[in-house]
Amino acid sequence: MYKIRRRFFILGTNILFAILFAIVTIFLLPEGSFLPAFLIALIVFIVFQVITSNISTNQVKLLYKRALETKETALLSEFVKKLRFSYSVDDLMESVEVVLEDKGDCSVLYIDRSTHYVIYNSPDRLTTSEETMRVLSLNYGNAWPNGYYFIDEHFGITSNRQKTRGFFLVHEDMHFYVFCRYTRLFEPIIFPQLYNEFIRFQQRAKTISGLSEIAELSKEWSLLAETQKSFLPQVMPDIPKLDVAAYFRPLVNVSGDYYTVLPMDENKTLVMLGDVSGKGLAAALVMGLVMNVVKIIENKEDLAQIVRSIDEAIKGMKLQDKYTVLFIGIIDTKEMVIRYINASMSDPIVVTQTPSGYKIKPLASNCSLIGILDLDDVVVAEQKLYKGDLVLMASDGVSEVMNEDGIELGDTELYLETIKNSANKSAQKFIDDIEDLVMEYKGTNKLRDDVTMLVAKVDR
Repeated sequence: MYKIRRRFFILGTNILFAILFAIVTIFLLPEGSFLPAFLIALIVFIVFQVITSNISTNQVKLLYKRALETKETALLSEFVKKLRFSYSVDDLMESVEVVLEDKGDCSVLYIDRSTHYVIYNSPDRLTTSEETMRVLSLNYGNAWPNGYYFIDEHFGITSNRQKTRGFFLVHEDMHFYVFCRYTRLFEPIIFPQLYNEFIRFQQRAKTISGLSEIAELSKEWSLLAETQKSFLPQVMPDIPKLDVAAYFRPLVNVSGDYYTVLPMDENKTLVMLGDVSGKGLAAALVMGLVMNVVKIIENKEDLAQIVRSIDEAIKGMKLQDKYTVLFIGIIDTKEMVIRYINASMSDPIVVTQTPSGYKIKPLASNCSLIGILDLDDVVVAEQKLYKGDLVLMASDGVSEVMNEDGIELGDTELYLETIKNSANKSAQKFIDDIEDLVMEYKGTNKLRDDVTMLVAKVDR
């Protein structure tokens, strides 16, 4: 098992380290004075410790990967990967049939304990048996705690790996049972991954189901719009050394624009603004999905992985011609940089003060559309920041608003000068100035698109 192999590897590495350290120090230590000998020994120890630590870390990662991708555990790893991009019960059942049933010869039972409704059961004698249902209902009611558990041949909880004949996952009222005669052969490290992915699936399915039900059953688009707005930050977070503000004006009730601000620690803040193609329910579903992916993903430092996860999630929905452009970045007020990926957004800029006045630095696009094209290598760019710098992210509804002569605002000196003249103000007052400019510039024309802005200003 993985933990035993890891333990023996670390023990062997430490023994080898001690032997090599002893041999090297014997040959290098000078005779006589204590201080030179101590310094040499200390340097050798530090060098060996760094080398050993790097080797151990890399080898442990390799052992971990091999444990998940070989033998019986590879089956559950494949199911976890498919579950990661499942967005409905139909998607989940397809993954169950392809991986657990066809490849793994496992039986599955999926139950909503709040209503005792069987959402899915494998077409075999075990999971269609009334006796199986009776015993499971008796043993594990709807008050059963969240988590994952192992069961024996009599459907009782067991901690003896040799007696396990299956396992089940519990999240709120949902119970997901998997009966497998070789459960004892699965690596234990796979189960926390499986359980966490099961929780994320429940959250994704609930998000999409909620939007769909409101649109289909009530036909009240205002309710859908309110649900959609609930995905956006209701109040801007109070962040040390960073002043943030946002503006959101949908063209119709349901928008394809979205934004978020997520403090990661006292120095780093994730910011994101994007725009889904089209309008209506499909755009709202994609918007909700993108926000959910960013919210639940664990490693928010890995911007490239976030973008790839969003791309795979949108493609997994199989909606025709739906994609998103977005800007996502991490503002680090300690290192004074913004690391970012610009996936075809046209307007993100940094406004910085120079001796000759304010200067606008574009944060150029370095990634293609997300959700419709094959992504090449996703590159994270970096821009130096200075105290007082202002980062503006805006949907194309800002720059593409037209005056009565048909000239877009983004093509005018007025737009650039307003940005420069307002850059010394707070984030909220800056947004107020741009909002006023948009409304004045359009004159009697109607807006043609959603207008969304997100501003982050580094404190002086």
